[in-house]
Amino acid sequence: MATHGTRGRSGGRPTLEEVAARAGVGRGTVSRVINGSPRVSDATRAAVEAAVAELGYVPNTAARALAANRTNAIALVVPEPETRFFAEPYFSDILRGVGAELADTEMQLLLIFAGSDRERQRLAQYLAAHRVDGVLLVSVHADDPLPDLIAQLEIPAVISGPRSAAETLPSVDSDNYGGARSAVEHLLARGCRHIGHITGRLDVYGAQRRVDGYRDALLDAGYGADELVIAQGDFTEEGGQRAMRELLARDPALDAVFAGSDVMAAGARQALREAGRRIPDDVALIGYDDSAIARHMDPPLTSVRQPIEEMGRRMLDLLLTEIADDRPAVSRGLERRQVVLATELMVRASA
Repeated sequence: MATHGTRGRSGGRPTLEEVAARAGVGRGTVSRVINGSPRVSDATRAAVEAAVAELGYVPNTAARALAANRTNAIALVVPEPETRFFAEPYFSDILRGVGAELADTEMQLLLIFAGSDRERQRLAQYLAAHRVDGVLLVSVHADDPLPDLIAQLEIPAVISGPRSAAETLPSVDSDNYGGARSAVEHLLARGCRHIGHITGRLDVYGAQRRVDGYRDALLDAGYGADELVIAQGDFTEEGGQRAMRELLARDPALDAVFAGSDVMAAGARQALREAGRRIPDDVALIGYDDSAIARHMDPPLTSVRQPIEEMGRRMLDLLLTEIADDRPAVSRGLERRQVVLATELMVRASA
């Protein structure tokens, strides 16, 4: 029975191959365990960890990264202006989840903004030099060229929500459709009859799905298509304010509004107050995200909670799986995963 500190067959440090032989698994499996990949069963992980302990194997981080052509760095890419990143709690919550999951690995995290053409070109050159092992893409629009560029470079990537129903990259998202539907059904149960919706940017698939949830909830309740009142926002407070004024102009009898984000709901609240409408007495208001904004509004905002930090953790988990997978990208493409996490309606005084 080997003990901790046992030297390898060559008399030097134990090798990865010797750990694999002791555990009864392949070399790639040992590598995945050491790199923290979730693509290993609990039993296999335990066997590898036991072999590591028995042989006293110590990974040579620099040599491993060099041999695998790895940088031990990943990029969190936000194709938005920096102002939006710091204004919306969604981004900081994603970053917090990624950071928490990354803490137990040897990976470094780079935060990169790519909101302008110049920034995207600079990012493309950076990625083409393979200076990171993988990319997390947050807030991707339908026409964004970055996902296809990253795929062409064969860099592992995960996005925070599919670009469409036909998405090919791994993605993690919340149930936008179900969350929106639950918000509208709550307003209907409350007795509201003139329910408007403020959308986010409709080149974002998640915003489209929230519109679908709003529409189907009303149509299934017997409403006609002409009774749907929708105004497009842009996920900003100013956009929510403009859209709210538009809704009031189109339907003065409006008695409820579902906003596609808490930030837009804050803008809607301001427009309602300017119009002399009380919340929730005259107009009930629901947001989306259940951010700190929702809890600190007056009155506190009813909002659809999406587990944003968990989304960040799951994104990193998927990305590490992609990085640890040594198969060609084409082969990995057959196993692309689309993760959808449940939402929950948090009922407060605004509705």
